[in-house]
Amino acid sequence: MASESWMKTQAPDPTNLPAEINPEVPSIARVYDYFLGGKDNFPADRAAAAAVEKVFPQGKQLGRESRMLLRRATRELVRAGVRQFLDIGSGLPTAGNVHEIAHEIDPEVRVVYIDNDPVVLAHGRALLADEVTTTVVQADLRHPDGIFDNPEVRALLDFDQPVAVFLASILHHFDDSDDPWALSRKIRDRISSGSYMLITHFYDSGDPVCREVEQALLEGGLGSGWFRTKEQIERFFEGMDVLEPGVVAANEWRPDAETPTDSTTHHLLAGGLARKP
Repeated sequence: MASESWMKTQAPDPTNLPAEINPEVPSIARVYDYFLGGKDNFPADRAAAAAVEKVFPQGKQLGRESRMLLRRATRELVRAGVRQFLDIGSGLPTAGNVHEIAHEIDPEVRVVYIDNDPVVLAHGRALLADEVTTTVVQADLRHPDGIFDNPEVRALLDFDQPVAVFLASILHHFDDSDDPWALSRKIRDRISSGSYMLITHFYDSGDPVCREVEQALLEGGLGSGWFRTKEQIERFFEGMDVLEPGVVAANEWRPDAETPTDSTTHHLLAGGLARKP
């Protein structure tokens, strides 16, 4: 599927929506869609994004740098021989998704997108209707077994073989009281030796703007989004081998020619890739 086909969706009509979609309540997927320049968002989502931009005008760049790291990692993993990808909390379609990047190298790579937002499911199913190696499944990271045991997921992915699991910009939407570290451990336990886990996460670098952005996320309508230290982010990879260069600022993770070198947000987002021994 060509990248541009993912971008042909029009702005949603709030008067013609399935009952499970409430346009008055901001959605993580739709707020990120706004930050990435998409059209699948509502005024409530844009208001939540505006709360972040009020204290940090470069807020859109956070989502973009997370996506850029995701794309770099996808290329590296496919070139290293990975042929299965599980993108949890994938969000709404945008140009340069995992399957598009992977299929540029090997069209046989299998990709499953997971999200709990019904808007993501509706758009993904429509846009992937002709794909045989890629699908989107509605499931929730809070219940990892529900993902790994899902028949639709297992129809494409063989968890007895190595798989790359992506948790991009999703774990920071879980409070400490939700124990997101337990979620990453459950995922680690369900994947085979030789599998990979990629994480991008809001990074508490000590800059006061971290707390300002966090407060805007929590109080500006979205209601979630916590910054964590490097040590806290590294804990998500417990029991795995973190690959070079470790957990670092997103644009310092194996940069390529497209990676910004003068980013104003590099100290607010970190990422890392680990391999299960």
